[in-house]
Amino acid sequence: MYDLSKVVVTSSPHIKAEDDTRSLMLDVLIALIPALAVAVFTFGPRALVLTVISMVACAVFETIYNKIVGQANTVSDLSCFVTGVLIAFNIPVAAPWWMPVFGSLFGIIVVKMLFGGIGKNFMNPALGARAFMMASWPALMTTWLIPHAQNLPLFGNVTVTDAISGATPLAALKAGTLPEGVSLLDMLLGQTGGVIGETSALALIAGGLYLLYRKVITINIPAAYILTVAVITFIFPMGGQPRLMWMLSQVLSGGLMLGAIFMATDYVTSPVTAKGQIVFGVGCGLLTVFIRYFGGLPEGVSYSILIMNTLVWAIDKATHPRKFGYALEKKKEAQ
Repeated sequence: MYDLSKVVVTSSPHIKAEDDTRSLMLDVLIALIPALAVAVFTFGPRALVLTVISMVACAVFETIYNKIVGQANTVSDLSCFVTGVLIAFNIPVAAPWWMPVFGSLFGIIVVKMLFGGIGKNFMNPALGARAFMMASWPALMTTWLIPHAQNLPLFGNVTVTDAISGATPLAALKAGTLPEGVSLLDMLLGQTGGVIGETSALALIAGGLYLLYRKVITINIPAAYILTVAVITFIFPMGGQPRLMWMLSQVLSGGLMLGAIFMATDYVTSPVTAKGQIVFGVGCGLLTVFIRYFGGLPEGVSYSILIMNTLVWAIDKATHPRKFGYALEKKKEAQ
């Protein structure tokens, strides 16, 4: 006789495991700590203040929405805090304090909650918020500070002078030249201009390795994404630049590591099959290089991921495993 008291009935996909949304999101938050630490070291405590403001704003807007529609508050799953950190990571440290608030409003309410909340949104909320802020305040979104600029106010507006403003390595790459005064080591360690969370490739890789160790993500999307960018930029360097230096500069600069490791791998907005994840990563890489080479903006990571987000349904449909006997059944039906 079977002991039916030990039978556990759950909704699909019928997985009983210790992992849940909260634990997964907590791992992502832990993985983001190295990049945040480098950002605070590079740009000062203002980077931490903007990140905290963004996290709090996301939690507040999600709570308000849940209250309005009369559903249980979903803040406890920590996904809104991950979105908050990633929104902050996608703005420059010179941004005013209210910018991540409006970005959080758009990312949480419009991109996430209006589509039904976590698991139902078709694009990454943080990237949707970045695109919204880029379209709304392009000048503020492209005001970069050189590392270790002094006397930045924690909450007030930053008065950018020639002494503390500077271009990112991608600006030089866009013009077909290698960045002057910026070494590969600087880009690896995060000692360059850029948005808060994208500058240190090493810190982002460390976070990615933690996520791989914890099995929160797989290697498929990051590897396919980064290798696609590496191969294309190595084969087709601009301006006759040395292939290896050009390729390494493209891979280590901009938001490639941040996007490939932390945003393209979003469970909700990426394919579920291994083949689909590789296709998704390759597509993101192709679009990133295309935008960097031919687009009006120097960076293409955010828009490439957003475009591929809209194609996930088609990728999943084309790459899902065939059922055993499926072809024979279809053949019999045709007859």
